[in-house]
Amino acid sequence: MSDTLILGAGGLYPPLVEQLVDDGALTWPRGGADRRAMLDDHAADIRVVVSSAGVGADARLIDALPNLELIANFGVGYDATDVDAATARGIPVTNTPDVLDDCVADLAIGLTIDVMRAISASDRYARQGRWKSDGPYPLQRRVTGAKVGILGLGRIGQAIATRFEGFRCEIRYHNRSRKDVAYDYEESPAALAEWADVLVVATPGGAQTKALVDADVLAALGENGYLVNIARGSVVDQEALIEALQHDAIAGAALDVFTDEPGIPQELCDLDTVVITPHVASATHETRRAMADVVLANIDAHRAGQELPTRVN
Repeated sequence: MSDTLILGAGGLYPPLVEQLVDDGALTWPRGGADRRAMLDDHAADIRVVVSSAGVGADARLIDALPNLELIANFGVGYDATDVDAATARGIPVTNTPDVLDDCVADLAIGLTIDVMRAISASDRYARQGRWKSDGPYPLQRRVTGAKVGILGLGRIGQAIATRFEGFRCEIRYHNRSRKDVAYDYEESPAALAEWADVLVVATPGGAQTKALVDADVLAALGENGYLVNIARGSVVDQEALIEALQHDAIAGAALDVFTDEPGIPQELCDLDTVVITPHVASATHETRRAMADVVLANIDAHRAGQELPTRVN
């Protein structure tokens, strides 16, 4: 692919960056001045942008590259890329679906078990010597047989549901449209939350789902309900969530994503009812390699004038 100048725009899997650089790609500098200098020198040469789902390619970058032909997102989500701006220019956008479903679903299960059984919190309790000083850890909630509401029953949502079936959980869902599945459908996020013991957020990010889980949904989830978010931080009203947790309006939350990543509000860090992971749902060697392979397959198909394997626009 050396005849196609590629810009690696940040947040990418290092072996993918190494492979792209070996083929003559440029990497996106960290500083604003260095970025401007790169664009001054190379903007007309860049044909492909490869970017992580968190960094994306905004309208400003797209406008700065007059000969851009492809945006390949390293990740299933592409809400950080201005797809409308790309489409207006006739630039295809691709992502990396399917290959990360299992790892994201695995983490959703792990987070659910952790928050309902207080694994991380009881680990801290034991390490601090409180088992000896304060006695046995308080009783927690059983995962097996819980009522699980899945908000967003796409590929990842369905992989999560399948895993919860192994725990003999009752499953319902809410989605933009009904699916041909055995699970019951709830008409709104609030209705799903009111029914559920655990609300698992698995929707895409973007303007359509911004603050979809708001104060009303959290109130419907109630003081015995748990929130698990492996989707995007933007889907949950983070301030409303903090308020609900601080006032025990919900039982707990397990969060892999946040509104201002990598920033995490201290209020969340201070609560033992909150489990936090730093956006690692797809962060395994196997999945990241598979994601890199999808990116490369899209670039190769583009260069060959073939149909792109995972085009989204």
